[in-house]
Amino acid sequence: QVQLVQSGGGLVQAGGSLRVSCAASGRTFEIYSMAWFRQAPGKEREFVSFVGWKDGSTHYAHSVNGRFTTSGDNLRNTMYLHMNNLKPEDTAIYYCAAGRAQVDYASEYDYWGQGTQVTVSS
Repeated sequence: QVQLVQSGGGLVQAGGSLRVSCAASGRTFEIYSMAWFRQAPGKEREFVSFVGWKDGSTHYAHSVNGRFTTSGDNLRNTMYLHMNNLKPEDTAIYYCAAGRAQVDYASEYDYWGQGTQVTVSS
């Protein structure tokens, strides 16, 4: 089992920045990829980004590319999501996930964090 604990997020004005963290524990050697997803009220969960845990490769959703940066710290078993130039449409609950494939769909991720609220005011 892998446990994921999130921290960070909060409330920011449009154009501002926030960071969300995701700390992994347990059988972390099983992790091949870690990802961020988000879910806005009334909408389905959508992919944000992933980072390959072995090679550090990253991939972003078109909607956040160039504004968000995902990084992983293998020594601390922690993944970060740096969000810049935030927009009101970025408002959502952000979830981290860990799995065995570098993909952008939720079904391939086995472990999930508890979720962190990010609210961007206009």
